[in-house]
Amino acid sequence: MTTEASVRRFFSSPQFAVVGASSNAAKFGHKVLVWYQAHNLPVTPINPASATIVTAYGEHAAVKSVSELPEPKQTSLSVITPPPVTLEVLKEAKRVGIPAVWLQPGTFDDEVIKFAHGKDIDGYEGDVVAGKGGVGGEGWCVLVDGEKGLRSAGKL
Repeated sequence: MTTEASVRRFFSSPQFAVVGASSNAAKFGHKVLVWYQAHNLPVTPINPASATIVTAYGEHAAVKSVSELPEPKQTSLSVITPPPVTLEVLKEAKRVGIPAVWLQPGTFDDEVIKFAHGKDIDGYEGDVVAGKGGVGGEGWCVLVDGEKGLRSAGKL
């Protein structure tokens, strides 16, 4: 499957979540969360250290982990964490049936990519958006490539 097809599948989900969501406006976990909110998409912040996340759109209840999402099989996941954390997030996403993940630039290394694209007993089984490509020079990024993805999924 091409990355463009994975982007379309990612945005076909009825719900979204951001792992690494933050109230700190300087962090990408905040910027990505706000991007979803600005596009009126249902999004759940995930942060193990904060019960709520504050953005320009108000205060939002956060969950501590992917396992706490109310409907994980209906939720695509944006990940903004360091590679060792990302690997654990992907393993948890596999266990709960997350259909698609978007690994923001800087969230993966070779080990994470190997697991993400494993598609077998030793890897994540859903669609993955990650790595080289997209519009920006950093690789696939929701902030840069998201609107095109929303259009291709018929949500914009």
